Amino acid sequence: MTPSTPATLHMVCGKIGAGKSTLTRRLARVPATVLISEDAWLDALYPGEIRELPDYVRASGRLKQAMAGHVSALLAAGVSVVLDFPANTVNNRTWARGIFEAAGAAHQLHFLDVPDEVCKQRLRARNASGEHPFETSDAQFDLITSRFVAPTTEEGFQVVRHA
Repeated sequence: MTPSTPATLHMVCGKIGAGKSTLTRRLARVPATVLISEDAWLDALYPGEIRELPDYVRASGRLKQAMAGHVSALLAAGVSVVLDFPANTVNNRTWARGIFEAAGAAHQLHFLDVPDEVCKQRLRARNASGEHPFETSDAQFDLITSRFVAPTTEEGFQVVRHA
């Protein structure tokens, strides 16, 4: 059976607190679409182990390595995937490109272009709520944001901008 529309890999790019997870939950409401959340997987696989940026980089790298083939297989089977992994660097976007290209799937890169202060306000509220598995300080936000690279047209992604 061939799906009437090709499977799509939805990727998200935006700073911490920009609203990536909120957007991914909305995108995943479409039939034949699954949401894969990096935070949920990291929390389940590494409970209490991710405290600083190097911890996250190590764990995230392992998770990406394990997930790439699985996500590609879902796409090849006609299931769209909303990948709630931050596509915030060229390397992360290159990793995601390998997934949808291997599956011959369509893609959309959702870029949440939100000012730092708005992100920090949302982050503080998220931290206070206790509902998110990880807390991020303003200093950690600044450090992580210093590595953020917005997508460029030269990368060749189908970008959907959210302001």
